[in-house]
Amino acid sequence: MRIPNFQMERMQSTWENLVEFDMSESGVRPMTLRGLVEMGLGLDNALDMPLGYSQSNGTLPLRERLAAIYPGSTVDHIEVTNGTSEANYLVALSLLEPGDEMAMEIPNYMQLWGVPQSLQASVRTFRLRPECNWEPDWDEFERAVNPRTRLLYLSNPNNPSGAVLSDEAMRRIVRRCEETNTTLLADEVYLGAELEGERTKSFWGMSEKVVVTSGLSKAYGIPGVRIGWMIGPRSLVATCWSQHDYLTIGPNKLSDMVARVAVAPANREKLYARTRAILSDNLPIIAGWAAGFGDLLEFNQPRAGAMTLVRYRSSIPSIDLCERIRTEQSTLVVPGSHVGLEGYLRIWYGGRPEYITEGLRRIGVVLRGVRST
Repeated sequence: MRIPNFQMERMQSTWENLVEFDMSESGVRPMTLRGLVEMGLGLDNALDMPLGYSQSNGTLPLRERLAAIYPGSTVDHIEVTNGTSEANYLVALSLLEPGDEMAMEIPNYMQLWGVPQSLQASVRTFRLRPECNWEPDWDEFERAVNPRTRLLYLSNPNNPSGAVLSDEAMRRIVRRCEETNTTLLADEVYLGAELEGERTKSFWGMSEKVVVTSGLSKAYGIPGVRIGWMIGPRSLVATCWSQHDYLTIGPNKLSDMVARVAVAPANREKLYARTRAILSDNLPIIAGWAAGFGDLLEFNQPRAGAMTLVRYRSSIPSIDLCERIRTEQSTLVVPGSHVGLEGYLRIWYGGRPEYITEGLRRIGVVLRGVRST
């Protein structure tokens, strides 16, 4: 079966380098190589390193540092991938067969909406309800995660709302997966990107049915090296490694070197603190901007992540509204329909303040036109 177009990624890859302002981003402004050198990346070592193949499932030193982040794990529980997306893909590819069912929360990063379809598996969804602090609709959840469900995919902190599941919700989700013999795939790439308060609790260690994916792209602010990872049962990780051999084989050597520096305990905390500072400084900018539209916009206060959902009160479809913003203001925004929630815009606020301010101004020009009509 042909894989359907990943609408959001196709839109971004088509336009993000052609518009004047890209407000469709999803992480904080990236770290530089110079900044990583200041954190201990040996530039001379990198210059002298032969650019051969790296260990295909991640070098032992990198997997040792990752295992230290996840209590109870060993290097055999971990595989390093080319970004979190590849980790998610490998898990789905390893578990789903024709006729299987997969459950998925909405709104979400919609990668695993399309992948199961290419594997001839069906997808059942359940909503996170904004009126209930983005907790799951439990009736829908119980129907979506049933004895036929092979895999459940969720993101926590959630992409795109920035919401974080309560401890009780996490326990309830894990309990249901154990009852139905469903593997829980928890995408935790935004863990560490909280604006305030305690760090998000990981699903890791809550059950033998849990596999966690993450990477350097979001909370760490290093998307360009394309390093992600999975932490899961040894048998599943071994199967994913076998699938990896047929795809990209392994991460590149320079990226593995950068990752070893980034995930070192002291550097990880520095990078998380940098992310929090950027987001905390910028949140008032977008919140104040949204408040200026009165009842036209409803601003969603995120707890984590570099983008948020803004609900607009108009009958215009979100994809049409975003196309107007792109063509009239050379500014790219993600329509809510691309994350499974019509009537919303997903707007980035993880860049430099002056960039975010101008991008929001341009979006506002079109929104005021919507209001006037």
